[in-house]
Amino acid sequence: MPAQSCPCQSGKTFAHCCSPYLSGRENPRTVKQLMRSRYSAFALGSYGQYLYDTWHPDYRGALQPEDLDARELNWLHLDVIDAQQKGDRGSVEFIARFSEADGTQGEHHERSRFLREQGRWRYLDGEIF
Repeated sequence: MPAQSCPCQSGKTFAHCCSPYLSGRENPRTVKQLMRSRYSAFALGSYGQYLYDTWHPDYRGALQPEDLDARELNWLHLDVIDAQQKGDRGSVEFIARFSEADGTQGEHHERSRFLREQGRWRYLDGEIF
């Protein structure tokens, strides 16, 4: 059986890309790895705890892990446009394409901001284009 491709379209298998992060075996070392793994978590669904844990507590509001578990959209494709990291701050600009339940297609274009605290990257917020 062929290995499953990673939903983040890195060109790697899921086992050698986002799976170690989503399972908690490893922590992303770069903002790009964190952003890709968060995309995979949304694309696969049922990874609400991971999304919650990688979202900075000062920015997630009243969200709870179960709020993030549902797979509400069919995520189709991820394009990483730019990733920058300097010290404990970083950003990633990306376009994520999706389809809704009725077949309507769209895209989410964002520049996400990240902060590293105690060696772990966390999503802060994003500027939507």
